[in-house]
Amino acid sequence: MKQISKSFLTFLLTTFLIQTSFSQSETSKKDQRYIFFLHNKFIEENPLDVAHPEYGKAEYNEILASLRKDGFIVYSEIRKKNTNAYDYAEKITKQIKKLVKQGIAPNKITVIGTSKGGYIAQYVSTFVANPDMNFVFIGCFRDVDIKEIPDINFCGNILTIYEKSDIYGVSAIKRKETSKLKVNHFKEIELNTNLKHGFLYKALDEWIVPSKKWANGNYELK
Repeated sequence: MKQISKSFLTFLLTTFLIQTSFSQSETSKKDQRYIFFLHNKFIEENPLDVAHPEYGKAEYNEILASLRKDGFIVYSEIRKKNTNAYDYAEKITKQIKKLVKQGIAPNKITVIGTSKGGYIAQYVSTFVANPDMNFVFIGCFRDVDIKEIPDINFCGNILTIYEKSDIYGVSAIKRKETSKLKVNHFKEIELNTNLKHGFLYKALDEWIVPSKKWANGNYELK
């Protein structure tokens, strides 16, 4: 039996490493999860170093850093002043559909929105109309919305988070009950930080941790 040359052994080893690396890369891509984070209106209207007179500075960069440290690919940008929520939701919807077309599973995509960003996220839920996608709506529902914004229909895996002391966000169960699209999972969290609407200005674990769990497909939030 002829002795195998060192060069041939090197070739075999190199081929194995390349195939293994490619396989791991494909597995990693398959498991990768994506978050679209949509901020509140105050960030639209003010530089990040400007503090709200009651709620303080909006910790936008800190929120993004917290989401990214857990391995999520996070898409976010500071919107232009007076951005139209409906139009911006259409823009995000196109980006999401592009990801899905590239092979990203809808249940690996989560849209998280706070305050005005949460209303944009609700429109995205309506436009994408995919029951497998994940959404987290934070401090962005009032009972009057049913009449004032009748064109929103929840669709997907929906988590809503609101603060008991916040007049701008209450339970959204009414929206869920009146929505005409499919909701696979629905859960609500009422916080008691006593920070009013300012709770969503901060990178608080109280809302960020459950948002991450939801984005990871942990719909029981355990």
